[in-house]
Amino acid sequence: MLGKLKKFRAWLFSGKSEKASHLLILPASFWLAFFLVIPIVLLLILSLAQRGPYGTIIWHHPTLDNFRRVFTPLYIPIVARTLLYCGTAAVICLLLGYPTAYFLSFYAGEWRDTFLILLMIPFWTSALVSIYSWIIILGRGGLMNSVLTGTGLLRTPLDVLNTPFSVILGLVYFYLPFMILPLYSSLEKIPKQYMEASYDLGAGALQTFLKVTLPLSLPGVFAGFILTFVPCLGDFLTAEFLGGPRTYLIGNLIENQFLMAQDWPFGAALTAVLLCAMLVGLYYYQKLEAAETAA
Repeated sequence: MLGKLKKFRAWLFSGKSEKASHLLILPASFWLAFFLVIPIVLLLILSLAQRGPYGTIIWHHPTLDNFRRVFTPLYIPIVARTLLYCGTAAVICLLLGYPTAYFLSFYAGEWRDTFLILLMIPFWTSALVSIYSWIIILGRGGLMNSVLTGTGLLRTPLDVLNTPFSVILGLVYFYLPFMILPLYSSLEKIPKQYMEASYDLGAGALQTFLKVTLPLSLPGVFAGFILTFVPCLGDFLTAEFLGGPRTYLIGNLIENQFLMAQDWPFGAALTAVLLCAMLVGLYYYQKLEAAETAA
């Protein structure tokens, strides 16, 4: 019996049998199907249902009205605001992330690993803890206003919290690593000989950056923008705590439909639209990754 188990183990992990490979990925496939594919299918089915009295769901009359409601004048401002805030946050992340990734790739030296660990520290803390920290900093009686009024730079505290500025600031804080890491990966792959050759041919630092480094890092720029923009679309905690009713994003609208309005079919339709936008972004990210790998 023990000998048979050893033979089965050797066959399973040999990597030479296609059936063994299928058997090894079976648990992961089941996990993805049960916790990802089936919920998405149920979500799409729910988005075609109707809301009945007292939040009940009517399944036997499928309709596309929920999707039409997404693009009505009542909700278009929220969708436009979400695109504006997420796009602005992604651009700011790019402006901050590119110099950081450039420094990590070419100048960090033996401190590179330490800086990368420090970059990942925000992921090790709870999002709520980080949000409440920003509330303490940005509040009317918070740290920032206390310093500004205490030093005499301001006479009255600034109303920073519950504004578009605080929401975009929170998005930049949470998703900046999503921009830096793809940029760092792309810049790290650039052969140093290309820049040395540029210097040898008489190009200065700015010319080398514009004509060598930047063009070769564009796949990382696009990938970082997509990986930053797409998660921002589904964020609702940042606008919930750092913003107000006038800064709600589509994630907050989805949350309200499920928890407050009890309109699950419409919430499912909003989620399906958001999911499609994310899948489109991830599709183009995969294409960029494939193009960068082929290059």
